[in-house]
Amino acid sequence: MSVQVKIPAVGESISSGVVSVWHKKSGEQVKKGEPLFTLETDKVSTEIVAETDGVLRTKAAEGQEVKIGEVVAEIEESSAAGAAPTNKEKGAPEQTSVAAVADRGRPELPTPPADIALSPAVRRIVDEEKLDPAKISGTGKGGRITKGDALAVTQNRGAPERTDTEASPATEVAGPVESLAPAAQDGRIVRKKMSPLRRKIAQQLVMAQHTAAILTTFNECDMSEVQALRAHAQEQFTKKNGLKLGFMSFFVKATVAALKAVPPINGRIEGDYFIQNNFYDIGVAVGTERGLVVPVVRDADKKSFAELERDIADYAKKAREGKLKIEELQGGSFTISNGGVYGSLLSTPILNPPQSGILGMHKIMERPIAVNGAVVVRPMMYLALSYDHRIIDGKEAVTFLIKVKEGIENPKTLPIDF
Repeated sequence: MSVQVKIPAVGESISSGVVSVWHKKSGEQVKKGEPLFTLETDKVSTEIVAETDGVLRTKAAEGQEVKIGEVVAEIEESSAAGAAPTNKEKGAPEQTSVAAVADRGRPELPTPPADIALSPAVRRIVDEEKLDPAKISGTGKGGRITKGDALAVTQNRGAPERTDTEASPATEVAGPVESLAPAAQDGRIVRKKMSPLRRKIAQQLVMAQHTAAILTTFNECDMSEVQALRAHAQEQFTKKNGLKLGFMSFFVKATVAALKAVPPINGRIEGDYFIQNNFYDIGVAVGTERGLVVPVVRDADKKSFAELERDIADYAKKAREGKLKIEELQGGSFTISNGGVYGSLLSTPILNPPQSGILGMHKIMERPIAVNGAVVVRPMMYLALSYDHRIIDGKEAVTFLIKVKEGIENPKTLPIDF
């Protein structure tokens, strides 16, 4: 008996994904609960696990885009798999594999199995060059098609037929792959399909620019006081909570205070209506190799500094490992993005729809400023607030940013709990 492995529903707005990597190979024994493959969607990556013990038979290749509900593999349950006698056990003549060449007199070149499994790199070449995998001779282990095999076919398109005796009439290309220069070495560009996440990011950014009247206002804050308070409390905070006190928790607290002072920035437009949020779910942008994701810190106004730091650290770890859940990315009312970790001195962040505001943090840099008529050097950070001018006026935006500035420059006015 076989159990089908289908692509599960991972979110209301997600209709497809990509099988980014198989953790188990076709023909391997798997156990219930073991990860089979990673499904990459436009929002999250999810590990799909085995629902039963048995032998895995894959139907989809790595890098292949699949629909929700599509069957990508089958698991032959252990009892059934063990009971089924092979042809050899029945006394039937031994069958040749699909890799075998029918004519025993010709040189044998392995060909890929019927359920051709391609690596992401090979799949990309096959899709872009419109190749037929069944006609490509695989030189890899077990007849697997390598990148060199696919590139060889691409290079030899339109070339005159080989007449040397080493060429196999059953193949399009003959000769050692090593003798063929990869096309990538001669090309001036690399063309690859964007990941679902990158495509989604692109769509969201364009939508934000097209649907909102985005305006950005700037200010700067002196980080001296918050740096001093953080340094003074760091040892005790770390010993008590098992994690370090960062700057982000201060900015989350200052942001919540500013949102309470200027409520419209914590709202959104929905058709002909303005929706005022009376909760404070703050999205914190996290950069990963796959792109930018924005997990949401729920009820940030009710959480301590330690709880905020723990949530942010946990989300950052999950994001890097591709283990964020869809519900952890939904429902934020405002976003904070810290370009300073990459060295950005100043930027204009783009809204995260349907939100109406986003705060941009930047690099802390020592600069000369005037204090009480004297020039002093202080650690300064530029702040940027991008907002939807359709519902937020300039006065409200400036008031919000000044409120954040005051919270950072006078951190003891925040609800300190450490």
